[in-house]
Amino acid sequence: MTKITFIGAGSTVFAKNLLGDILSFPELAESVISLHDIDAERLQTSEIVARKVAQALDVHPTIEATTDRRAALDGADYAICMIQVGGYEPATVVDFEIPKRHGLRQTIGDTLGIGGIMRGLRTIPVLLEMCRDMEALCPDVTFLNYVNPMAINCWAISRASPIKTVGLCHSVQGTAEQLAYDIDVPIEEINYLCAGINHMAFYLRFERKIDDGFEDLYPRIWQVIEEDRVPSSNRVRYEILKRLGYFVTESSEHFAEYVPCFIKRDRPDLIERFGIPLDEYPRRCEAQIAGWEALRAYLEDPDMALAVERTHEYGAYIIHSLETGTPRVIYGNVPNHGLIDNLPQNCIVEVPCLVDRNGIQPTHVGSLPPHLAALMRTNINVQELTVEAALTFKRAHIYHAAMLDPHTGAELDLDQIWNLVDDLIEAHGDWLPTYE
Repeated sequence: MTKITFIGAGSTVFAKNLLGDILSFPELAESVISLHDIDAERLQTSEIVARKVAQALDVHPTIEATTDRRAALDGADYAICMIQVGGYEPATVVDFEIPKRHGLRQTIGDTLGIGGIMRGLRTIPVLLEMCRDMEALCPDVTFLNYVNPMAINCWAISRASPIKTVGLCHSVQGTAEQLAYDIDVPIEEINYLCAGINHMAFYLRFERKIDDGFEDLYPRIWQVIEEDRVPSSNRVRYEILKRLGYFVTESSEHFAEYVPCFIKRDRPDLIERFGIPLDEYPRRCEAQIAGWEALRAYLEDPDMALAVERTHEYGAYIIHSLETGTPRVIYGNVPNHGLIDNLPQNCIVEVPCLVDRNGIQPTHVGSLPPHLAALMRTNINVQELTVEAALTFKRAHIYHAAMLDPHTGAELDLDQIWNLVDDLIEAHGDWLPTYE
């Protein structure tokens, strides 16, 4: 019987969606579903929801819930990770409020920037503890990691553990659907090739099949600009298309803080022109927290049936393909072992991967357009130094990562960066290990 473990199952809505995807496959409908979270109350809600999902689909998995991570992982074939170390409070609040005191504003702060650096430093030790458990209890497991900062976390795991790991995100397929809407072409008709690093991958081809070959759909995307139809929430990405010639996968609010061009404390005109929502992630968190009790009551209501619809997340498709041999292509975050020629070897790249009974098989992309690779390397430098700090416990590399971060370095001088890092380390307290 296939055992699928959800780590961080207290992320109830996301767990519900993934579970619905998994149990919709007849071959997986009787799997053992082991739900784990350190928050017993949230875990209880997720267990109720899991049983309602099974009921809605009229399937009969074995569902168990435990706050004991080792028990949840024991014998697992697949582990799906969706944790947030430190939660909104104190961790996310610290990541935003302390930089703000130093004159550094962010939007999301979970992938790069000083927020992404600190999130990685407190998350990597927990992920490596999980990997040690998996090495002992389920060494052949496939670890599906949904946790940001994706590239930083996966790079650390690839260096420190033999556990088979793939990082999963929905930005590639999600953005493709957004572009399909913008150009009024059904997503089912579209074929694309995308490659790069997580949250900074670019569509190298975006096309659809026609009678005598393929139609390049990029002219239609350019037409959105020419006809002044750029969505107000997506001005950054369309501006990047104008400057680089390719469309990037991650949202405008995310991408704005990966480069030094958009968020500047003495340029409010840029914030206004590109519609950049500063402090966006804290707002989202506070809205979710405010609505949680009502949502929880709805989810737990015994008289309320849950609707289950398949999502575009890759997790269930990967599990199904590995179990049944059904071939599929997904986009995964994996070590760059000769996949993208002009990015550093061993960094984490996001590329198309074939999945079947032979495993997750990344495909060779070759060289990216040189300006795209150059832009990615500015982010990879920060990722590499953050991983180095996390694995060696050398405090100096935290300063170095922050110094080389495009947004941080554009806003603060070196003394300010050093002071900011010191304040963040102190504020994190026991959420971080001791650095030399």
